[in-house]
Amino acid sequence: HTAGIVAPWKAGGEDAWVGTPGMNAPIRAMAEELGVHFSKRVETIERHNGAWRLEGEATDTAPYDAAIIAVPSEQAAPMLVPHRADWSELAEKTVSDPCWTLMLAFEQRISHEADAIRDAGPIGWAARDSAKPDRGDGERWVIQADPRWSAEHLEDSADDLSKLLLQEFATAIGQDLPAIAAISAHRWRFAKSGRAGAEKLWDADLRLGACGDWLIAPRVEAAFVSGRALADKLLEQG
Repeated sequence: HTAGIVAPWKAGGEDAWVGTPGMNAPIRAMAEELGVHFSKRVETIERHNGAWRLEGEATDTAPYDAAIIAVPSEQAAPMLVPHRADWSELAEKTVSDPCWTLMLAFEQRISHEADAIRDAGPIGWAARDSAKPDRGDGERWVIQADPRWSAEHLEDSADDLSKLLLQEFATAIGQDLPAIAAISAHRWRFAKSGRAGAEKLWDADLRLGACGDWLIAPRVEAAFVSGRALADKLLEQG
């Protein structure tokens, strides 16, 4: 908070915090002094002579003392199966729910008093993003469909999906929507994780670990707690 990268947001709940000026600000700050490669696909991890190599689009494959898998359970399972089949089986059993998300900018403010909407028909959550701290001017909303509706419409086109969610949003706020300045739809196939019942996974002999919300609960806080616990374990063992 003192670093200016998070701020409380009461519309999200009494204990809700948001990143500032964007939701990814805390992660960006933590990664600032690390050699992080974004948007690089790692397909498999291979162990050779006691060290780990990454196979895929990673820019740096050579060799690492330890490997940590911090991806959704559906993506972790195939990476883990050659090394810890039991972990892979656990990941396969821990199924994620999808979420269609619509991001909108309007040409004028919507005259709806609340800055957040919960459980309104197929809309699980909608937030006036421009009402969050340090978001600047304009009228912007993020709308998230609930898991069941998202699954039913999982293979819809972005255009068709946008039209449906816009209609549902107008119904939820009880008014016609103003002109749209910008719109974007994103399908999160693995949005809301399951609960595997473990805080972290760590094999000291292989120096292989796994962490993520899917181990604890479908919350971003759970992902942080799981990752922190595994990092502490790794540092403890050197």
